[in-house]
Amino acid sequence: MALAMLLPGFACAPALPAESPPPPVSAELNDQILEDTGGATVEDARAFFKAVDRELRELIGETERVMWVKNTYITHDTEILEARANEQVMEYSARRIKEARRFEGLDLPEDLARQLYLLRYSAGLPAPDDAEKRSELASLASKMDGLYGKGSYCSPKLKGHALPAGKNKANDDGCRSLMELSKIIAESRDYDLLKEAWEGWHSIARPMRPMYQRFVELANAGSRELGFEDLGQIWKGRYDLPSEEFVAEMDRLFVQVKPLYEQLHCYMRSRLSARYGADKVPATGPMPAHVLGNMWAQEWTNLYKEVEPFPGKGQPDLTKQMVKKGYDHIQMVKLAEGFFTSLGMKPLPQTFWERSLFLKPADRDVVCHASAWDVGMSGDLRIKMCIKVDYEDLVTIHHELGHNYYFMYYHDQPTLFQQGANDGFHEGIGDTLALSVTPAYLKEVGLIDAVQTSPEADINLLMSRALEGIAFLPFGKMIDQWRWDVFSGKVPPEKYNEHWWKLRREFQGLVPPSPRGEAEFDPGAKYHIPGNVPYIRYYIARILQYQFLRALCRTAGHQGPLHQCSIYGNKAAGEKMMAMLKLGASKPWPEALAAISGETKMDATAIIDYYAPLMTWLKEKNQGQQCGW
Repeated sequence: MALAMLLPGFACAPALPAESPPPPVSAELNDQILEDTGGATVEDARAFFKAVDRELRELIGETERVMWVKNTYITHDTEILEARANEQVMEYSARRIKEARRFEGLDLPEDLARQLYLLRYSAGLPAPDDAEKRSELASLASKMDGLYGKGSYCSPKLKGHALPAGKNKANDDGCRSLMELSKIIAESRDYDLLKEAWEGWHSIARPMRPMYQRFVELANAGSRELGFEDLGQIWKGRYDLPSEEFVAEMDRLFVQVKPLYEQLHCYMRSRLSARYGADKVPATGPMPAHVLGNMWAQEWTNLYKEVEPFPGKGQPDLTKQMVKKGYDHIQMVKLAEGFFTSLGMKPLPQTFWERSLFLKPADRDVVCHASAWDVGMSGDLRIKMCIKVDYEDLVTIHHELGHNYYFMYYHDQPTLFQQGANDGFHEGIGDTLALSVTPAYLKEVGLIDAVQTSPEADINLLMSRALEGIAFLPFGKMIDQWRWDVFSGKVPPEKYNEHWWKLRREFQGLVPPSPRGEAEFDPGAKYHIPGNVPYIRYYIARILQYQFLRALCRTAGHQGPLHQCSIYGNKAAGEKMMAMLKLGASKPWPEALAAISGETKMDATAIIDYYAPLMTWLKEKNQGQQCGW
């Protein structure tokens, strides 16, 4: 995960344009900057960033090894070691950001100006100057991450359902991990059992609530010491736009795609209302969040067979095909690697296969949330993932390897440039390849035996993709909207949960399956909240992956509907992709976007192009219904 895991800003921090001034600083800090600025030269700046490059690479390397051990062996001791390592990184980052302010008035060469801006917005978790508070912040971050990783829920109602490995009905204690509870959510259609599993997992976040409140206080204190109003101002300042314009840009993109989401929501609601009854899933208004096949209702792919527009048309159940053909975790990763190498990219190093964690160990707690790593920024590429043999995890593997290949190709850049052009780029590369997993590609690699081509098969394919890519968009947008509102103080601690569900209703059209008071902390049941991982990157990635695909398909000379295009095996498309990957964050993201697409603005019309046949079909099916909520 490299810089992405340690300092979220480093993983996703394109500089602000030169004409956009940094935010105002406090009077005390301004006095300090003025005192330290005298006599600073371009040569001083170059020496400074050379030292930062060396020191940061060494510090990141040591810290990542500690974090790898903690993520794969969650114990009291590894949590303490991680907290101490993170405290060192936070202290170093805050100190160097303050020191770099003395170069802001200089006419710096482009490479140094870029590094200055990247460093300025790199503090994904700013450390307060006070050593005691800094230690407390690091400890809170590690404890919340550990609570999530070790989370489980026990109930007699769960006995016999999604049995953990090594247990049978005779010794079943009804205790279930997130993986097992998610299996219930994905596979069961028992409304009350789904409710039990959903409420059970969300209960693990209750102890995080006071921790998170204090976490926000300390992170905001560290942010103010760096001259920002709050942590959200840092996070929103990484996108080559002033924060207000960035938020407006995210809103503009959502306006482009919202009509498609509303039609998909309308169709799903009618089908689920028919299954569960209008007393449980009303025919109008929002849907209950626990019946959509995913713990957070962020993707609805597990319901595909029940809402398939034309049953039996198109590709078969790919999870069943994988099981039928004897796929295991290694074959799944090899298949994803093969897509990248087909584009002319290098194979993964042998150490990747030796050092990655592919399966959940039976003897210890690990953080199963999938992540990609370049340990020590040294080419030590890995993934950490508790792989299941199913199509959803196959797509996730493509996503994670996208990170690894980004790491691989910007490896020679200075440390501060070893990140995506913006964080959505880093998240979007593997997802672009996943869109190229078309029926024709699946046949070529032997996963299916034949391709069914017909308008009905196309609608089925688009529906399966929309249940993942389109269902996700409002969720991807609202997570950080909640945090921005919390960081700014717009939402006080006594309204954390209320605001969470206000946004989920507003953006997703969803409500909880039962009343949720402020004793709950439902945001903490989503990894990225206790893990302090910015989330708007995933929303941006879902926009960019279609824009990338449309551009690469043009390069590949594809003729026909966009959803039928696969760039598998096309070296020209691979060259375009590698040209962008090699840049890392050395250039503002519009230049990186131009390298792969010839465009300089994010554009969601590629999504509209991709799903055009489905949109027409949905409108016809939804005639006479009151869509929206």
